[in-house]
Order: sequence, then structure tokens, then C-alpha cells
Amino acid sequence: MKFFRDLNQFMVAGAHAHARWELEMSNNILRSRKRLLVLGLLLIPVFLGGYAFADALSQAVPDFIGGKQAYGPSHYTNLIFGASVLVGVCAGLITGCIGAGGGFIIAPALMSAGVKGILAVGTDLFHIFAKAIMGSVLHRKMGNISVSLAVTFLIGAIVGSTTGGYLNRKIYDANPVLSDMFITAIYVIILGFLAFYAMSDYLKSRSKKVVVEEGASKIAEEIPAMGKRLQSVNIPPMLTFDESVTPGGRRISAIFLVISGFIVGLAAAIMGVGGGFLTFPMFVYGLGVSSMTTVGTDIFQIVFTAGYAAITQYAIYGFIFYTLAMGMLLGSLIGIQIGSIVTKVVPGTTIRGFYAVTVTAGFLNRVCALPEKLMKMGYVTLSKDFIKIVDLIGNVGFFVIITAFAAWVFYCFFTNLSVLKSGEVH
Repeated sequence: MKFFRDLNQFMVAGAHAHARWELEMSNNILRSRKRLLVLGLLLIPVFLGGYAFADALSQAVPDFIGGKQAYGPSHYTNLIFGASVLVGVCAGLITGCIGAGGGFIIAPALMSAGVKGILAVGTDLFHIFAKAIMGSVLHRKMGNISVSLAVTFLIGAIVGSTTGGYLNRKIYDANPVLSDMFITAIYVIILGFLAFYAMSDYLKSRSKKVVVEEGASKIAEEIPAMGKRLQSVNIPPMLTFDESVTPGGRRISAIFLVISGFIVGLAAAIMGVGGGFLTFPMFVYGLGVSSMTTVGTDIFQIVFTAGYAAITQYAIYGFIFYTLAMGMLLGSLIGIQIGSIVTKVVPGTTIRGFYAVTVTAGFLNRVCALPEKLMKMGYVTLSKDFIKIVDLIGNVGFFVIITAFAAWVFYCFFTNLSVLKSGEVH
């Protein structure tokens, strides 16, 4: 059980780190006229090419922006774009308010709306890449980036992204239902694990009034046990880092960076979540890298890992739905700002409760989607009525919970608007 508790702490720390990255990217974009101009230019194909000339383009959309109709929905409609904005808003609210990556609900939400799993993954990756390339201010972080760590890590990340993308595409080519089942099963395992521990944490905090530390800052002060063990292994070539933190710096074998990069790249390409939620805890907990160096290196790697996976593994094969990606980007920029403001007027226990509920909603949605896919693959025999009921429970439950959460956040925001404006928040 200790292993699973440690794994949960590992993943929660990563989710918090990725949420901080999301908020920083959002702030960088919204506070810069140049970046807002870039965002406007990216939206031109959606509004002009999609809305004004939708009929003419419906049969002529290039593959790299989702033109393969069979992967649908890969055509523009007002409803599709509006739904993608709402998905982005909800994901942003979760990220900003809860402080944990809302990206976990994006793929389940898109798949529930009828988008193929592989298209949902590719589109989510492209949306993350667009946000990263617009929002990153790399020169501000260059002092915190260990170039040797970053480059070595990216070698593994590129191999992992290539492997994950190839695996997803081959499974889809073999059987689209098997592809959806594979991606759904991955989400069921991860969201089920997170939901169990998140709910346990929330119930304990209510009964015992326990304040759970995020742990990232404290862990960074000293090298964790695993980091010490890995840094003691002398397998050339050895990389030196954290010279500004420790006299003489710390050293670790490049092989561990390549392995870590491979795992992150593989997860990013298969799940479409950018990989940032794994990089932070893997560096800090596993490799013993200081949080300062980790933050800079993480921002650096997300740009390249998400970009490489999105473009080379999905976009050029037609698994990107450009309209959805831009809608989600636009919505998330708004949602994350409102969510981060609401945290100032909401108790921490309540926020942890909503984290548990939203993750559980994602788990419920995907676990209820599995029976239909298992039946279509011939693994189980179930009645059509049973499948419809289970599927309805998963979809309705998911959207009701997420909508209720969004309504609650907006209610807190508007009812406390005067307090927030006055700055009388502690």
C-alpha cells in the first residue's frame, strides 16, 4: 500500500506542477498584445475558412487539419466549435481552481461527444503545443534550464513519442474500436487510481481537518531516497547539473534521463496530455533534480515533446481536428483565469473535494464506455438495453458533474466579485 500512496503523491505533485505551467502559459498569452495577435491569426481559419466557406471546404479540408471524414467529426459546425470552447472552459476551470491538470477530462469529453479516441488524443496534443509555443517565454527560464539534462531527456522523449504515436496509429488501422478501447482502458486505470486516492484524501481532510502538503517545495530541499540511489550509479556518460544549488553540482547517468524521457514521451503520445504531469515528479522525486531546474527544464521539454508528437505522429496522418483544438485553447485561457481567482474565496477542503469529484466523473465516464467496446470486440456478450443504460449513465453523469462544477465556480466568482475587486481576500 505504501507504494501506491507514494505513487499517488507522485502523480498529484505532477498534476499541480502541470497546472502551474498551464496558468503561466495563460498569463503569458493574455498579457501580451503580440501573443493575442497570434491567437487571433490562428482563429482566422476557424471563423473565415470554416464558417464563411464551410460548404465549399467540407470536402477539401487538408488531412493535417482533420480532413479525413471517416475520423469525424472533422468538419466545421457552430455547435462543434461552441462545444470545444465549453470543454476548454471546463478544463481551464478545473486547472485554475483545483490546481490539478484539467486535461484529464478533455479526451473523455471529446470521446463522449463522438470523437474517435485517436483524434481526441491528437487534437489535445496539438492544443497543448499551440498553448506552449505561444505562451512559453524560454529566455526568462534559460538560467534555470540544464541544457545537458534537457537535450538528453528529449532524446528519450522523441523515441517515446514516436513509439506511442506509432502504437496508437497501428491499433487504429487494425481496428478503430480496439483503438478506442485501448485509450479508454488507459484512462480507466489512471483516473480510477487518482479518483480513489483523491476521494480518500478529501474524506480524511473533512473528518480530521488534515492539511495535506503538496510536497514539491520540501522535497526539492533535499534529494529523495530514489534520487540518491540513482545519482550514486556511475554509468557513463555522467551529466552535471544544479551547480547553482549545490557546490560542484550533482551528477547522474544520462541513461536515466533517456529512460525518463521515453516514459514521458510514450505517455504524452498515447494519452494526449503533454507529459508535463509526469516530468516534474519524475525529476524531483526520481532523479533528485532541484525544483528550480526542473521547472525551467519542464517548460522547455513540453514545447518540443508536445510539438513533435502532435505534428509528426498525428497531424501529418490526419488525426488533428483544428477547429476543436482552437476552441479548447480559447476556452481554457478564459477558464483558468476565473478558476485561479476563485481559489482566493473558497476553502481548501472544498477545492480538494471538487478535485475528487471531477476526477471521479472522468473515471465514471470512461468505465461506463468500456462495456460497449468490449462487446463490439467480441470479448463479452451483453444486451443492447444494458449497454445503452450504462453508456447513458456514464455520459449524463459526467456532463452533469462537470456542468455543476462549472456553475459552482462561476457562482463563487460572481457572488464574490466585489470582494475580489476590493482586494480584501486573505
